Amino acid sequence: MAENRPHRFDRLPATPAEREVPGRATREGVVDFWAERYGVDPAVWDDYTFWEKGADKVWAFAGDVPTPIEVEALGMTFLRTGGEHWKPTTDAVQRFGRHATADDTVVDLSRERARHFLAGEDQELDWDGDWGYLVVRHEFGRRAEPIGVGLFVHGELRSQVPKGRRRKL
Repeated sequence: MAENRPHRFDRLPATPAEREVPGRATREGVVDFWAERYGVDPAVWDDYTFWEKGADKVWAFAGDVPTPIEVEALGMTFLRTGGEHWKPTTDAVQRFGRHATADDTVVDLSRERARHFLAGEDQELDWDGDWGYLVVRHEFGRRAEPIGVGLFVHGELRSQVPKGRRRKL
């Protein structure tokens, strides 16, 4: 039986029928997750391959290489699939969040709220959208740009900005 290996990248199987490692995410599952949760058009992923290194850590790569491959990194960390809910990474949201169109999982913050969010601060938020991991945006100029991942529960937006990337602005 195949297994996850912490020092090797394995391409995600295309569908559950092709899965060799029990519980491993699939390309189909990843694309469906982004489409259903955030409204990202599946065509966005046409030029990307998805990889798992170890358990539950999915990477996105703009290209293709043979599988498996033993390298330290390949593309960007993209999605955590362990646990009850999948969580996109900050890098993934900042890179691909502009394609998100779902009104109930994309939240736009004012300048002041964005400052608190980027500083890693949690804040109360009166919002009618879905609970869970959100694409958080702020308008720069005339365009809303994704700034990170937020976790919305019980009327509170919890910043998921990694400690090393937090900024006081």
